Amino acid sequence: MKKKVVVALGHRALGATLPEQMTAVKKTAVSIADLVEEGYQVVITHSNAPQLGMIHTAMNEFGKTHEDYTPAPMSVCSAMTQGYIGYDLQNAIREELLNRGIFRTVSTVLTQVTVDPYDEAFYTPTKVLGRIMNAEDAAAERKKGNYVVEVPGQGYRRVVASPNPVDIVEIDAIRTLVNADQVVIACGGGGIPVLQQNNHLKGASAVIEKDLTAGKLAEQIDADELIILTSVEKVCINLAADNEEKLGQISVEEAKKYMDEGHFGAYNMLPKFQASVAFIENREGRSALITSFDKLKESLKGRTGTVIK
Repeated sequence: MKKKVVVALGHRALGATLPEQMTAVKKTAVSIADLVEEGYQVVITHSNAPQLGMIHTAMNEFGKTHEDYTPAPMSVCSAMTQGYIGYDLQNAIREELLNRGIFRTVSTVLTQVTVDPYDEAFYTPTKVLGRIMNAEDAAAERKKGNYVVEVPGQGYRRVVASPNPVDIVEIDAIRTLVNADQVVIACGGGGIPVLQQNNHLKGASAVIEKDLTAGKLAEQIDADELIILTSVEKVCINLAADNEEKLGQISVEEAKKYMDEGHFGAYNMLPKFQASVAFIENREGRSALITSFDKLKESLKGRTGTVIK
């Protein structure tokens, strides 16, 4: 049986602008092709923060200057990012595989993820994104029921909730593609956030934490390993202190201890550890790897990276 892995790609693997993304995905495709060549079944998820901000800004500016158009909801902008990131990523991976003589279909699944309407995150939104607004535009956003925060010296920006993922709507399609030995790209940007209303799925004004959805995805396809690719080769505790320590292989118990001690930031490493621990604890034999995408090959051989078992 092939080892099944979910790979979560961070910002570095995608870039922030269109030209950067075109260059970045070619390098990222090498790492993904290495996994396929080693015999892994691969499911990929990815971040989308710069792309979401760009699309949200563009759609809102367009709506302001064209009276027949309205600003695009956050869920629609999220869907757009999944489409165009998936387009570049799947083509780069396909090309890299073919250059190695590997014939494998790469598919992107437009993926919705349900969230709890009573999630506390909706009462304390934290994700800042989108265009810089003046005071008048900010007041108009508040009248719509949206949250805004002041950016000192610049103006105001939207701030949205970051609720926990509850369920992946298209999980059956993802499982079917994985079982057909395809490389699958899914749950981009944490998934399109939706609220379940009987048979209707209503888009939510939110951004789901990508790493938490990666863990949920790994759990729901019964993966063997969760790989989170970020900007650092190894995770550190006591960061920037005299006793800074890089983590190699650690246990779940150690990971929980470091989280409880507050070693990881709420918006960078903490979600990665939360997702990893929850995934590992649900079945014996699972593991999680956190490293940079350019060190993935070495990490899989046990030479570097932070591994939780």
